[in-house]
Amino acid sequence: MTQRRQFITLLGGAAAWPLAVRAQQPGLPVIGFLHAGSLEQNVQRLAAWRKGLSDAGFTEGQNVTIDFRWANGHIDNLRDMAADLIRHQVAVIATPGSTDAAFVAKSATTTIPIVFAAGGDVVALGLVPSLSRPGGNITGVTSLNTDIAAKRLGLIRQLVPQDGRFFVLVNPTSVLAQPFIKDLKAGAAKLRLQVEILQASTDAEIEAAFARLPKDPGTVLLVSTDAFLFSRHQQIVALVSRHGLPAMFDNREYAMAGGLMSYGADFYDVLQLAGGYTGRILKGQKPADLPVMQSTKFEFVINLKTANALGLTIPPGILAIADEVIE
Repeated sequence: MTQRRQFITLLGGAAAWPLAVRAQQPGLPVIGFLHAGSLEQNVQRLAAWRKGLSDAGFTEGQNVTIDFRWANGHIDNLRDMAADLIRHQVAVIATPGSTDAAFVAKSATTTIPIVFAAGGDVVALGLVPSLSRPGGNITGVTSLNTDIAAKRLGLIRQLVPQDGRFFVLVNPTSVLAQPFIKDLKAGAAKLRLQVEILQASTDAEIEAAFARLPKDPGTVLLVSTDAFLFSRHQQIVALVSRHGLPAMFDNREYAMAGGLMSYGADFYDVLQLAGGYTGRILKGQKPADLPVMQSTKFEFVINLKTANALGLTIPPGILAIADEVIE
């Protein structure tokens, strides 16, 4: 356990440094890093963001300082965290992989540049007025992960009985909840399926949501794109396994942890792009001059070991289109 904590601390960088240590690096620009999730659940994603920042010419401790703020799933804390970063006069606020944090940062400042990596249609959500001309002090990368919920439903639909019951777990406090539900219900209507909504924004509510799921063999669960739910992905996968549920998720970490399937944007690519944009702004470019980038890399991951444990046969056509099969 000690070695693991040390590893996380190294990757987390300034997130674990005392304020006095950070203050010993005068003259370096400071990136304010704001995220609704936790460091422990985002180690690899943080490494991808750092890679993009490094490619743009910035390395923490050498020519830039990073001041981390992790809300650990408590979205209500983001506002105070953003205000604190602003008081410290950071050069740019980065919210990679946290759409809720991007909205909080946007509402907190109109002058400090903001770089996001968001999971939905950022124009429809109101984060920017246009992809090509974001305007103002904010730009970034969008994965459109909430807009392929129907695609996920169609994929897992092919593995379950005709009379299967479909449920979706969402965090009602997230700005991504309604876009996700809208796209999922549109897809369900085309497939002539009913989707039932389960809501959870705390650990206890996650447990309660699973307790409400029927124990029928045809019960299927989809989990929405959300920083809080992702920060609890180990808990969710453990509950899915305990209940013997076929489940579909938005990113590979769920499948790697034992979930059945995931389909979504390559988050490492998204965050690397966001890191690069952060570096470009540190070099003097304005957010208004940097069009919002859209992710073009998507990945479909199947955990075959989990499928076998559930007694499911993956059709050859589905296996053939998988980017990765975990055996």
